[in-house]
Amino acid sequence: METIINVNNLCKTFKIHKRGTGFKGAVKNIFHPTYEYKKAVNEVSFSIKEGEMVGFIGPNGAGKSTTVKMLSGILYPDSGDITVAGYIPHKQRKEYVANIGVVFGQKSQISWDLSPLDSYEVIKHIYKIPDKKYKENLERFSELLDMGKFINQPVRQLSLGQRMRADIAAALLHSPKIVFFDEPTIGIDVVGKDKIRKFIKTLNQTDNITMIFTTHDMQDIEKTCERLIIIDDGKKLYDGSLENVKKGYVSSRIIEAEFESLPITLDLPHTEITDVENNAMKKLISFNTDEVSVNELMTALMSTHNIKDVSIREPEIDAIIRDIYEGKIVMN
Repeated sequence: METIINVNNLCKTFKIHKRGTGFKGAVKNIFHPTYEYKKAVNEVSFSIKEGEMVGFIGPNGAGKSTTVKMLSGILYPDSGDITVAGYIPHKQRKEYVANIGVVFGQKSQISWDLSPLDSYEVIKHIYKIPDKKYKENLERFSELLDMGKFINQPVRQLSLGQRMRADIAAALLHSPKIVFFDEPTIGIDVVGKDKIRKFIKTLNQTDNITMIFTTHDMQDIEKTCERLIIIDDGKKLYDGSLENVKKGYVSSRIIEAEFESLPITLDLPHTEITDVENNAMKKLISFNTDEVSVNELMTALMSTHNIKDVSIREPEIDAIIRDIYEGKIVMN
């Protein structure tokens, strides 16, 4: 796979006007304004290969949105270099936008009073999409996103989930090489989220589209991405596989065991055992893989007790990320 996005030592600082309080402060603001400088992005570097699906995450104010805006050409960097699909986004914006798609979960790009289909006709002419490609994409997206029932209804009559599906189709009609997703499933029900995630995954596989996600819903990342870039305070904390974050930085696990008959004693060294509410036959066995292995515990359980059912709970990725943000997990 060829590299499609190159970011090298990217920096962006914002000049923020400091406002004084009260009447004296207001007068001072007029004649002697004061400013402070906030470094939103601080020497961030990474590269992304064609067809990759990357989660780009961080807490509020981390610098992820500023970085994505520079990648999409909305903002220009103070220093550093960006090339995306051979373009410098902020310098070649007119040519560049024909190669990208952008999906904002909280801002629709299709007209409120038109139907999705009418908006798609407008998009077709804006991007000069050939008739054949337009028809193929429209039919394919309509089927994959299950839009047949509402594609001719005014957007104002659609549910949030329906509107979001229509928005995603609009962003992809011109077959972009790269798509930026900003909270693509925010506020949507479970069924709607599942349809969107499956569509995104399918399109990545069939069309080899490079996709970057900024989201607070870690399920979006887990269901679609294999790679994760974590940013905080303007700096890159981590760039690697999602699986690495789960396996390499977190060693706690929980075994959920349901017994045929309740054991008199449950002697398992290096574990913490708790009851499961409303089911006396179930126990939660918490342990640390640095102290005892999963195989050892499973062997001890199965050989000395009558087990009806057993499962191992993997660490929740959102809890892992929260621990990283709070400094409980130190990134290498």
